Amino acid sequence: MKTRSAALIVACLLGSGSAFAQQAPAVPSLMQNSPPIPVGQVQVNANAAFAESGQPIKSGLVWRVYEDRGDTIQPTIVTRSSSPTPSFTLAPGNYIIHVGYGFAGASKRISVQSGSLSERLTISAGALRLKGAVGDTPIPGQRLSFSVYVPLAQNSEGRLVLANGKANDLIRLPEGTYHVVSTYGDANAIMRSDLKVESGKVTEATLNHRAATVTLKLVGAAGGEAFAGTAFSVLTPGGDVIREAIGAFPSVTLAEGDYVLIARHEGKVRTREFKVESGLDRDIEIIATP
Repeated sequence: MKTRSAALIVACLLGSGSAFAQQAPAVPSLMQNSPPIPVGQVQVNANAAFAESGQPIKSGLVWRVYEDRGDTIQPTIVTRSSSPTPSFTLAPGNYIIHVGYGFAGASKRISVQSGSLSERLTISAGALRLKGAVGDTPIPGQRLSFSVYVPLAQNSEGRLVLANGKANDLIRLPEGTYHVVSTYGDANAIMRSDLKVESGKVTEATLNHRAATVTLKLVGAAGGEAFAGTAFSVLTPGGDVIREAIGAFPSVTLAEGDYVLIARHEGKVRTREFKVESGLDRDIEIIATP
């Protein structure tokens, strides 16, 4: 069953106020002139804006210009730029100008003959910024990964758009609804939510996990030193293997629920049932009785 426990905050327009904003270029002297356009060439000035709002997009753009040879021939790339407002100097002819914004983009056919012209492309796109928490406690970003899917009627997950996304990254996407899967750790602590991306906006979401991290130990007495080289298996009550590990005290993050722990050491096998409660990190010990 899909969970919609994400806390959503629709934030500011994309491209405004970035911690990575480049230093503004110096103001040119009034005596300076724009570089002349080479004889026989055409200057194309390009920019992009969000659909509906018309707000200029100021970062995260990748431009490519292709020679347009018709629909039956693979277009050849002529030039590219990552400037938000590039200027391309082109020979007269027909071109396809494309701008990418993360997983979104737009393209347009243009014909250039002489002088200069300006082209604005509009993109129906927004972004997701994802985090995770257990109760009121944020989950460290390095322990989270996100997968983003486009929902499809024919399967429960949908079509994968992004795998192994990182917490707090700006994930630029076409406008629409997406199915997000958040994985905490590397076992079965997984949460899901359907999130909407709106054009020109950042949707911030915190997916709340019900999970805890347990440290597995085989000891001679309660609270004693753990035996090195122990092979552990964590199973569901039905016998499905969730996680396997070898060591003195490996840790595993598990979804809230009931489990069976099996420890193998020096030819002997011990078992114990245990319960994981959300937010309660603790040691799970098996006593190595003779």
